[in-house]
Amino acid sequence: MKLIKEKAEFNNLVKETVTLAQISDSHLFSDVDGSHHGHNVLANLKRVLQSVRHNRLINYIVFTGDLTQDHSEQSYQNFVNVVAESAIEIPIYYLAGNHDEPELLAKYFSERPFSPDTTINHSHWQIQLIKSKSDTPAGFVSEETLINLQKSVVHNKQQLVMMHHHPIDVGYFIDKHGLQNKSEFWRSIDGYRNINAIACGHVHGAMQLNKTLFEQSTGTKKSVTVYTCPATSIQFDPDFDGVSALAKGPGYRLFNLYADGKLTSDVIYL
Repeated sequence: MKLIKEKAEFNNLVKETVTLAQISDSHLFSDVDGSHHGHNVLANLKRVLQSVRHNRLINYIVFTGDLTQDHSEQSYQNFVNVVAESAIEIPIYYLAGNHDEPELLAKYFSERPFSPDTTINHSHWQIQLIKSKSDTPAGFVSEETLINLQKSVVHNKQQLVMMHHHPIDVGYFIDKHGLQNKSEFWRSIDGYRNINAIACGHVHGAMQLNKTLFEQSTGTKKSVTVYTCPATSIQFDPDFDGVSALAKGPGYRLFNLYADGKLTSDVIYL
C-alpha cells in the first residue's frame, strides 16, 4: 500500500508540474535569408521552434524579446510565419526587447497561439512577465510596473519573474545596456518571500547567477537565482568587447515548476 501511495503522489506531482520554454533574441530581418554575424537567424529560430514543438511536456512558450534586428514590420511577420509553419499550438507569451516596438508586437501577435497576458496562473505557481524596455538600449523597470507586480503577486504561490533586460551584471559588454535601476528593482523584489527566481534574455548566453538579499521583514538573508537565456540568433562571445558570435548554435531554456515549489532548469543548444 505504501508503494502504491508513493507512486500516486509522484504521478500527481508530475501532473501538476508546469514546463515552459523560454526563447529569446531572434533578431530577425525583413529578408528571410538575413544573416547576423554569419548566422541565418530565421533558420535558427525555425530549428528552436521545431525542437520545442516536439517536446510534448512543454505547456507554454515565453518569448523574452528582441524579435527584430532591422526594425522592419516584415521581420515581425516572418516570426509569425515560422510559428505557423512549426504548427505550434501551445500558448506563446511575449515581452518587448530594446529592439522591439510594443505596438508592432501587439499588431502581429494578435491571434492564437500568442497571448498578451502578463501573468500565467497555476495552483502552486505564478509566472510574471514584466516590462523593462526603455527609450534607450538599456533597461528600466518603472514604478508603475513594480506596482502592477505587487497587485498581481499571490503570496501563497511561488513566483517566476521574467523580463528582457538582465538585472545583474554578467561581466561583459552587454552590462552597458543592462537594467539601469537595479537598486530600485532589487529593493522591490526583496519585499516578496516567494520570488526566488528571475529569468531574462538580452545577454545571448546561458548563465545561472545568484543575488543575495536581506529581508527587512524577517531579518534574514535570501538568495534569488537569475537565469539568463541563450539566443535563438547568436551567442555572444564574452571575451570580446562588443558584438561577436561564438561558434555555437541556437539555444533556449526550459523551466520545470513543481507543485512542491521547487524549480529546475535546463539549457538546450541545437
